[in-house]
Amino acid sequence: MMDTNKQCIHKLLALTAIDAKDDIEEKYERCLLFVQNLISGKSEKEGHEELTSIVIKNAINHEEVCTGLLVAILTDPSNAQRHYRDLTYVSRDGMSYVINVLNQIVLEKYQKLHDSSRTQLIWILKEMIKNSIVGTDGLCMNLLRQISGGDISPKNIWLAETVVDIFIEYHQWLEQMPILVAYVVYTYLRLIGDHSNSLLTKLRQKEVDFCVSLLREKFVDCITIGRDLVRLLQNVARIPEFEKIWRDLLTNPTTLAPNFGGIQQLMKTRTSRRFFQSRLTPDMERKIVFLTSQVKFGQQKRYQDWFQRQYLSTPESQTLRCDVIRFICGVIHPPNELLCSDIIPRWAVIGWLLTTCTSNVAAANAKLSLFYDWFFYDAERDNIMNIEPAILVMYHSIRSHPAITATLLDFLCRIVDNFCPAFSSLVKTGVKTSLTQILEKRVLQSLSPLFDSNKLDRELRSMVRETFPDFCATSDGIQLSGIVMDGNNRDQYSMISEENNINHNSTVNINESKFSDDEEEPVAKKPRRNNNNNNNNNTNSNSNINSNIIKDVKIDSNDTKNGETVTKTLKDNSILGSNSLSKNDLMTQIEQICGEDMRSCLKRLYEEKDNESRCEAMEQLVQFVMQDEDNDQDMVSNLTIILLCILEDDLSKKVFPSNGCSVDDEELEDSIGKPLFVMFRNLCQTAEEDPNRIPLLNLLAEMGANNARIGYSMMYYLKATKSLDNRMSSYREYVRALGKDLTGCLLSDLKSCQSDDVYMFCYLIPDIYTQFANIAIGNSDLLNLIVSCIDSTQLQDLISHIMNGTLKMFRKDSLLSILNASLEWESIEQYYLWQLLTAHDIPIEQIIPILPKLEYNSHSEAMTNIMLYLQRESPTSNLIKHIFSREAKNNDYFVVSVLNYWSHNYSDKLSELISSYLTTKVSSPAKRTKRNVNNNKVQLGSNVELILAHLDCLRQRNKNLNFFNSETMQTILVQLQSIATDAQKTKYSDLLALAEELEPKPTTKRTTKNSKSKSKFLSVSNTNNDSNTDSDSSDDDIPLAKQQKTANSRKKRKPIGSDSD
Repeated sequence: MMDTNKQCIHKLLALTAIDAKDDIEEKYERCLLFVQNLISGKSEKEGHEELTSIVIKNAINHEEVCTGLLVAILTDPSNAQRHYRDLTYVSRDGMSYVINVLNQIVLEKYQKLHDSSRTQLIWILKEMIKNSIVGTDGLCMNLLRQISGGDISPKNIWLAETVVDIFIEYHQWLEQMPILVAYVVYTYLRLIGDHSNSLLTKLRQKEVDFCVSLLREKFVDCITIGRDLVRLLQNVARIPEFEKIWRDLLTNPTTLAPNFGGIQQLMKTRTSRRFFQSRLTPDMERKIVFLTSQVKFGQQKRYQDWFQRQYLSTPESQTLRCDVIRFICGVIHPPNELLCSDIIPRWAVIGWLLTTCTSNVAAANAKLSLFYDWFFYDAERDNIMNIEPAILVMYHSIRSHPAITATLLDFLCRIVDNFCPAFSSLVKTGVKTSLTQILEKRVLQSLSPLFDSNKLDRELRSMVRETFPDFCATSDGIQLSGIVMDGNNRDQYSMISEENNINHNSTVNINESKFSDDEEEPVAKKPRRNNNNNNNNNTNSNSNINSNIIKDVKIDSNDTKNGETVTKTLKDNSILGSNSLSKNDLMTQIEQICGEDMRSCLKRLYEEKDNESRCEAMEQLVQFVMQDEDNDQDMVSNLTIILLCILEDDLSKKVFPSNGCSVDDEELEDSIGKPLFVMFRNLCQTAEEDPNRIPLLNLLAEMGANNARIGYSMMYYLKATKSLDNRMSSYREYVRALGKDLTGCLLSDLKSCQSDDVYMFCYLIPDIYTQFANIAIGNSDLLNLIVSCIDSTQLQDLISHIMNGTLKMFRKDSLLSILNASLEWESIEQYYLWQLLTAHDIPIEQIIPILPKLEYNSHSEAMTNIMLYLQRESPTSNLIKHIFSREAKNNDYFVVSVLNYWSHNYSDKLSELISSYLTTKVSSPAKRTKRNVNNNKVQLGSNVELILAHLDCLRQRNKNLNFFNSETMQTILVQLQSIATDAQKTKYSDLLALAEELEPKPTTKRTTKNSKSKSKFLSVSNTNNDSNTDSDSSDDDIPLAKQQKTANSRKKRKPIGSDSD
């Protein structure tokens, strides 16, 4: 049975030999086996009863049974009907959890699914549509994302055709989903252009008829797409069915919708970022986000080449460039910390997409995609970040790639009059408004270096002057709009070298990728504010700034960094001072919230001064949020803006009630008596299986995405209320809602906590290592955070936890990597680390392997602490091996210090260990080949050299020669003398001379045995010596005492190093 089940799980995902199963895949397998064991050999009725008895026990069982049944449906088509009936029977949440798992499979695992599993996925989707399961429309949207643009491979065509067939079959269900209708129209209008191949004629006609019917019947829903609906309709305008649509758009728009105002209305509506995101597969999106958020400028070529090979290598894939450009302009809106870093800017990525385009038609469409938001740009409704990349591509290319600038400027000048002749004046106004905003927002200080550059030909400059006279310099060099600036600008593909103009006062994790957080609906006009930032010319690109960026609530004052606009947003008071909106502006925001009761709670929360009253208002607000069945994303985003503004003072003040002294439970309870913690309390007290918990969790996640204090405040609440029995599951759910990796998010939140309140950070540390042991224990980044901020008192507290057994910070498998990383830390940080290591009582054997990598002068902190470790240890063979393997250098006193200490305290043991070590190093196999004789001689010489060097240093530093006069050491010196080369005998003559006065001792029964052993050692050693004379060979059979006597007599007759016998 087990073998059969394992075969079933392998039918779900096509894993290669090098693919390791992740946690999700292991969960699928575990749940499938669990369900199969429950229903195996039982009738359907008995299976129902067995599954029901398990599900009602707890939420975990419910999730495992639902997951197992879902995997069974995807892997076992023959029994899919039965499993689906079981699934609908045991589900306790209206299939909500099943929808979530399916969304996870579609977004993360679809590319790995077997063809049979993909077929079953379509089957269960149809079943859910038949049963009108809530959330199926979201599943359809995610599945539409897997239909890649510019891809006519069989699998992609199969998915496109299968999904359109589903929508045609369930047309009535589709028409009840306005948002899904818009997504479907946007997707298939885009795909029709890719299906021009004669082999795809049938599919294309089906898509055309389908889109035309939706446009005719549900045009009101399609209006929400905005201006990009016009762009897509332009691509298919030559198809007869769409020609009729175009005629109605231009001449009789009311036939499409009674209140429709025509193309002008569409062009003035900004397209939501969700539509741009929908035309990139999740895998493409991850790659683009990684490229624009983590790859340094100048190091992007390998990533761009990979992306091009993967997605842009075929002729039909050229159309995908438009989707990527629209995604970058409309979705990737980097936060300030990225704009001020050395990460590749958006304009450079777009420049690469333009320069690698191989089709003239695709190139023209790519330019149109880049400038599309310019044509009807409205400063009140549109976002400066959407038009910024186009101007920066032209500006930064003028020096090194003037052809790019010329072709873009030429396109812009010509498109103004030719985009839509009937609205040419409006288009010109929109472009001029865009250029004005670019200057006002200081994206560029002046357009003169671009429009008046001598690298443009005379005809193009003349065209630019005629089209945009207000933005060109006059004959006396004065620009009518903006300030004339020097035309020296950096190369488009050079590294960023300009210094930052923003003070970097707080810590932020810049590794987390950010998406545009601007809303689809216009928000109230924001008050203008002066730019009070001081220049900081010494700030480097790795400096960190506050990451608490609030959606949409932007202030009309901008700096430019690396050619990108640094938009001032509502931030911490330490950066920009008071950030509150005026009361009128905030009230305008509140009025956009649906529901009078919710608006009333927000006003009370804002106006009340009494903390208890504010907490009561927050409690009521939370209840309204949790009871909101729609869970509208726009409402959540707007509510986030309002709450972060209202709670600004609470978030900026320190919460932890200590300045270094101990705190009691009463103080902790008082510290969490704030409105923010009311939200956390409701989240923790609501059962995990309660669906009302999701809206609150989403709201907190939205707030956390814009304010780094939310995450660590939640962890503080969980510890202060002693709610750790659930292993901080609320925080883990919060991270999942953010869509982030737990490790990265935890470290980011702790970094923010460390920056804002060191005392709270140290208060949290023991529980972080307990509750997140797999992440925290052995994590060098977290350790560096700790030792970089603690003082001696806090170090003492940590050591107390360690000695009490409540804190463990290291594990064996990661210890050496931590030690290696610590070599770059500050001295005090390294000393604190070694104090923590000592408190853990880690054996020296786990530390000593790092010894060969340490330099005596460069790594003095580590060397000092290892010496102190060794001082507390008695010598062992393993320690001797590592110590004598260390290279002997001038002014490196590590080895001699340790040996000197041991020679005084463990004299006999040390000499015996050195003798054993020497024996292992010079002994050779009984049989040799000519091939390895030379290698053995070289290795032997190297080993002997190290031993001689360290012992000679010990001789020079050890004034008491009693250690060398011991019988064992004298024997060692004789052995070394017998195997040393002539050069070594000369170099270490003073050391070897210490063995000259050794006299043979009377032979006893015991010494005879030892003599035989030593004679054998010398015999083996002599075979390795360079001298092979007859006299040397004859010594092999002489007893040790006689050899030693003979050797001593030779020394008295001949100088050391003589070859003569």
